[in-house]
Amino acid sequence: MTAKEKMELAVRHLDSKKAKDIKVLEVTGLTLLADYFVICSATSTTQVKALGDTLEEKLELAGEPLLKKEGKQGMQWVLMDYSDVIVHIFYQETREFYGLEKLWADAREIPLNEIIEEE
Repeated sequence: MTAKEKMELAVRHLDSKKAKDIKVLEVTGLTLLADYFVICSATSTTQVKALGDTLEEKLELAGEPLLKKEGKQGMQWVLMDYSDVIVHIFYQETREFYGLEKLWADAREIPLNEIIEEE
């Protein structure tokens, strides 16, 4: 699976599970960490955990094993490393505090309408 396909699968899954304010940043050329950062918010720490757990299952079924998963601050932030795609699932206030979108302001934001079909 290419990085783009992996990112798109993650975005579609997070959207289907009601993740909020999903953003995709293309960081190719800005860092060696990944090609894409997927960032989203959850309305509770329970949803943060659930989004992470179900995404891990979904990508594993697609043949993409999780390389590393870290939970921060009592499930207020989960980082999931899929090599060329890194997923950040935040509790909303934690997302605002860290401001990853501002830190990576040079990255190109991928429009979600290119990934998620409107119903």
